[in-house]
Amino acid sequence: MAATAAPSPTAATARPASAGGTATELPAPQHGHDSTPDTVDGVARARLYGEPLFALPNDLYIPPDALEVFLEAFEGPLDLLLYLIRKQNFNVLDIPMAQVTKQYLLYVEQIRRSNLELASEYLLMAAMLIEIKSRMLLPVKKADTGEEAEDPRAELVRRLLEYEQMKLAAQKLDTLPVLGRDFLRSQVYIEQSLQPRFPDVDAEDLRAAWAEVLRRAKLVQHHKISREELSVREHMSQILRRLQGARFMEFTELFDVTRGVPVVVVNFIAMLELTRESLLEITQAEPFAPIYVRLTYTPN
Repeated sequence: MAATAAPSPTAATARPASAGGTATELPAPQHGHDSTPDTVDGVARARLYGEPLFALPNDLYIPPDALEVFLEAFEGPLDLLLYLIRKQNFNVLDIPMAQVTKQYLLYVEQIRRSNLELASEYLLMAAMLIEIKSRMLLPVKKADTGEEAEDPRAELVRRLLEYEQMKLAAQKLDTLPVLGRDFLRSQVYIEQSLQPRFPDVDAEDLRAAWAEVLRRAKLVQHHKISREELSVREHMSQILRRLQGARFMEFTELFDVTRGVPVVVVNFIAMLELTRESLLEITQAEPFAPIYVRLTYTPN
């Protein structure tokens, strides 16, 4: 049930009519002049033509259409049609079109008088009901295949059943709790201090972390290079002193591999320098034979 009150726009300017037939007219104020008193003893109920109204007149006129009461509210033509069928316990699969159409047209006529725009949607369904009713009055003709023609009400029945299923589903959803209608969301603020909580570490996690540190340490190696000052002239003198006591010496005997690569390299450079200055002679009797080194001069 829905009730709406719509006051008529002409109610304030109409002449109030009393039960005895007498009529009084409230005078209109002059333009440009405010007749409102500076001080008012009582509380004004309303203001009419700029004048305060402290009591309602006994012969107040209320228009007939000021209050409209709708006992049933429908969401559309199918909703109204389904209501009429279920109210009278009709079988949806076998709708008595004459009775339903008559009741439907009576309702459409009522809403057409008050709201023509709303009635246009219902008039389309009314035309469909009248068409179905007319087709049912005609004799039934068989189709070319020999089968009986489809019931004119079949399409309407299908639409009604689908609408009823959707309506029942919507009603089930409406029974579910809704925020703001059935319950409210509560918010509670608790002032508290946050303390960091560190995770517990067991022995296995500590061992894995230490193994990862060692693995990364092995990837980074530091090489400390110490500089050793070696003199080519000094090694040249050493080679000459060693060859003075011998007629010749084998090439490999002049190198001390235990002193490291740098000393061997400098010693070899000293030998080449002596050879360039013609102080040494390097000889080999045949291919792949041992190499010998001797002085090119006779020492004193």
